[in-house]
Amino acid sequence: MANRLAQTTSPYLLQHADNPVDWWPWSPEAFEEARRRNVPVLLSVGYSSCHWCHVMAHESFEDDVTAAYMNEHFVSVKVDREERPDVDAVYMEAVQAATGHGGWPMTVFLTADGEPFYFGTYFPPEARHGSPSFRQVLEGVAAAWKDRRDEVAEVAGRIVADLAGRSLVHGGDGVPGESEVAQALVGLTREYDEQHGGFGGAPKFPPSMAVEFLLRHYARTGAEGALQMAAATCGAMARGGIYDQLGGGFARYSVDREWVVPHFEKMLYDNALLCRVYAHLWRATGSDEARRIALETADFMVRELRTAEGGFASALDADSEDADGRHVEGAYYVWTPAQLREVLGEDDAAFAAAYYGVTEEGTFEEGASVLRLPGGTGAVDAGPVDAGRVADVRARLLAAREQRPRPGRDDKVVAAWNGLAIAALAETGAYFDRPDLVERATEAADLLVRVHLGEVARLTRTSKDGRAGGNAGVLEDYGDVAEGFLALAAVTGEGAWLEFAGFLLDVVLEQFTGEGGQLYDTAHDAEQLIRRPQDPTDSATPSGWTAAAGALLSYAAYTGSEPHRTAAEGALGVVKALGPRVPRFVGWGLAVAEALLDGPREVAVAGPVGGELHRTALLGRAPGAVVAAGEGPGAGAEFPLLVDRPLMGGEPTAYVCRHFVCSAPTTNAGELAAALAGRPGADPAP
Repeated sequence: MANRLAQTTSPYLLQHADNPVDWWPWSPEAFEEARRRNVPVLLSVGYSSCHWCHVMAHESFEDDVTAAYMNEHFVSVKVDREERPDVDAVYMEAVQAATGHGGWPMTVFLTADGEPFYFGTYFPPEARHGSPSFRQVLEGVAAAWKDRRDEVAEVAGRIVADLAGRSLVHGGDGVPGESEVAQALVGLTREYDEQHGGFGGAPKFPPSMAVEFLLRHYARTGAEGALQMAAATCGAMARGGIYDQLGGGFARYSVDREWVVPHFEKMLYDNALLCRVYAHLWRATGSDEARRIALETADFMVRELRTAEGGFASALDADSEDADGRHVEGAYYVWTPAQLREVLGEDDAAFAAAYYGVTEEGTFEEGASVLRLPGGTGAVDAGPVDAGRVADVRARLLAAREQRPRPGRDDKVVAAWNGLAIAALAETGAYFDRPDLVERATEAADLLVRVHLGEVARLTRTSKDGRAGGNAGVLEDYGDVAEGFLALAAVTGEGAWLEFAGFLLDVVLEQFTGEGGQLYDTAHDAEQLIRRPQDPTDSATPSGWTAAAGALLSYAAYTGSEPHRTAAEGALGVVKALGPRVPRFVGWGLAVAEALLDGPREVAVAGPVGGELHRTALLGRAPGAVVAAGEGPGAGAEFPLLVDRPLMGGEPTAYVCRHFVCSAPTTNAGELAAALAGRPGADPAP
């Protein structure tokens, strides 16, 4: 018999709809039920492609005896962290404060007022490695609730008071300047892994936003060290196991320092951010490898993640069925020498094993290997390689892999992550003359306007099958969707996308902005939790705070709006505070700071969209430069930057301005490229 989750749209909640646990979705009714029954709330938070969430579900939530105990002693609430990042953030902060670590699945016990008093993550069915069994935890909490209620109330009150006392110091007045950016670069250099690329040790995450900062810093200052760190990191990831060498696209992270064995789930946000980074690396260096990875990653997103409605699904699972029908991590992606021989025959299998680093011992589990390329850290050097043979082998292996049971897909469309995908696909399509990618970006943007924005210009966080979910958008949704719309406006010359970005950013000013420029993750009129979440650090994605700062800055450059510029500068105070101390965790904030330090430059192209000057403008490396293109009397109505920008001598003409100073207009693409190179000495002349 299905429980209450059967009525939800979240693929993660639907995975638990047939559990014997009497689950409730997060709702006031669930807490009312706990108050009526005088029992605690058991809050379980996870997401659909989370391996250990599946494990705990199978071990405990599908077990009739465990479920019966949960149903008798608790009101059990299931939350998809991707649908309710605000709920996840508030209780994860409590878990980390109490235990020193966090992660998913997250298990928290609450009072009927939502106050937490006991925490954990994954609990095994039997006690092991010093961790109690889930049943022991349930029995211990139930006993404490029954026999020591005063103590429970005291603990809960203390935790809530502690959380409330953690007010955020946003850096005071002032924006990050040369000093803070230089300190951030020194900090990144100190954490840089010279041998393997990337930052820090294992597990190693793709540092897309830090790389974006490094590319922008190089463009603005000419600092070769910044470019070298960016290029070497991107090269190591492209040749490592974290990148799918057959089908394109990146896994979530590498479990080792060398990028060999990934955690195999593929997330939309990683691939969107990395697609854009590799496109920008190509823009900076002309690297063929960067171009290939950008295009393959874009094609992966369209092929594997695009939904029937034109949006992009959230994730592909790490797990799938192996040849024996077991559900195991990585089964879809890994190869043994015997499997290569079965598909390719002896000679080509030997060639493929040498080329992709497939060994008899294996680099993963049970003698299987993750495919890597020669030149990747630890990969076998296959010597000079026949490109035609590589292409043939790759195509045959990919075709054989298509016959394997596929990983599950989380089909919900998350507004913020689709915003990131729109920006990546629009720019990649423009750079590499792939109008189909720009079309896919436009279709996703249309879906967000049609389904997520509704009538009132307030974003809904998620949709599924073209139906909006019930959860309000959070700050990252507004910031990332505005970012996507602004990139689409630059590429297509359609001013409607600038207008839609303006609607969203006005909501940021009205609903998410507090005193002194600080931002909140939830709107002023959102559901009140035990604490209003507010996290300025960039982790897997840009924080709402830095995403909004970047979009506000770009919008101000497009429109001349002083309130948006002021809000962007106020928000960047947090980057001034955090950039020198924890640069790895405020990478997007530092990238926005680079745009601010450069202007950003405002480029108006009076001429055809897609013409030589427009393309040259889009390929300009100046950090955060905004581009408006169009011709004819209506162009100024679409883009304020195009007002009073006439053609010179009947020729398409480009105008470049920054800091209220404009260069001489030019009809020459070479002159425009020089003005947008971003290097010292290439500033527009008064």
